[in-house]
Amino acid sequence: MKATFTPSPGVARREVLQDDDVSDDRLAAMVAHLWGVDSVRLLESAAEPVAYDVPSILTGARTWVRGHADAGDGPRPFAIFVKRVHSWRHSPAFQFVPPDFREWAAASVPWRAEPLVYASDLADRLPDGLTMPRGLHVEVRDDDTAVVWIEAVEAAPAAWSVEDSVRAARLLGRLSASPTVAPLAAIDPQPWHVDSFVRGRLAFTVLPGLHGEATWRHPAVAEHFGGLRDGLAAAARDLDALAQEFVSARHLASHGDACPNNLLRRGDDPSFTMIDFGFWRPQPAGFDLSQLLVGDIQIGRQGVADLPGRAAACIEAYAAGLADEGLEVPLAEVRRNHAVSLMLFNGLPSLPLEMLAEETALAAAGGVTDEFRAALDHWARQRAGIAAYALDVLADTAA
Repeated sequence: MKATFTPSPGVARREVLQDDDVSDDRLAAMVAHLWGVDSVRLLESAAEPVAYDVPSILTGARTWVRGHADAGDGPRPFAIFVKRVHSWRHSPAFQFVPPDFREWAAASVPWRAEPLVYASDLADRLPDGLTMPRGLHVEVRDDDTAVVWIEAVEAAPAAWSVEDSVRAARLLGRLSASPTVAPLAAIDPQPWHVDSFVRGRLAFTVLPGLHGEATWRHPAVAEHFGGLRDGLAAAARDLDALAQEFVSARHLASHGDACPNNLLRRGDDPSFTMIDFGFWRPQPAGFDLSQLLVGDIQIGRQGVADLPGRAAACIEAYAAGLADEGLEVPLAEVRRNHAVSLMLFNGLPSLPLEMLAEETALAAAGGVTDEFRAALDHWARQRAGIAAYALDVLADTAA
């Protein structure tokens, strides 16, 4: 006997989507595609914001659309993820960019990769062991925004073992070297150059703090970063050379932000489902290892103690993945590219400058709590571990 189903009054309760919404007919077509059937009858639908606390300057909204539809065999539930992406100029954070630099700043951060990837056939080109959600509908607008409707992926966050990291590293190597993926590696036509990061994020928000005496007088920084100051200062002096080395490296397909948060797992399935393709583009061979290794450290899901050993295993696995696809890249080249990328994007920006600024603001308001001080001390310790590893691997791979 089939279970009975009584739909809520009205098919659509998706007001939270506002201009990102589609017609009921379009939504029904997406559900039919999702289920692999010719058509469905939409019974009810509702939208709610996604509970997600990781901010992004390129994301305007994340929304769940859930409901029930009937493909001829009775009501069935469906779930779709809706994401609005945009140019950095639409982000609230853009107001802090000095007016004279805004045109350059907006052009320096690509944002179109995600809608282009979901509108492509990348899912059919991925090596075995990597998947991605199906793109169900992509709308690109004239105001430098786009809305993507994506297959929902059922996955639960879980701590990664070393074996998980090594398996992911090998698959990322296969992704980078795959001849079937290669034609889509540069799908985003917007130019990007590492100089945009060096002259933007590093020059404006990192280097002033790195060179400021007040930063190093802070107790948490003095305790955890004190022995790293000379090394970080030396890396800053070599910044132009490091950036040039990054540019000159062999570039291959790259996810761009391959942290564990963007490599979803489903139960005991050994494969990974990639999400968040905003930084998809060619990068130096080994680039994806950085976020794979430090992404969970940066959000508190993993400790820093085993980073060097985990990294060594992952670098070897990534090189093996390249070879799996027929591309022989010396291990020393992968390791050096990893060292340079890690220093530029994680090592030099490791000082907890944003928390120091927040502490100053709280102190002015008379509200620095013991909990905040403990959190600052914890994050300073974790980030110092990343910086120490970045300095070590950079020195070990120097010519």
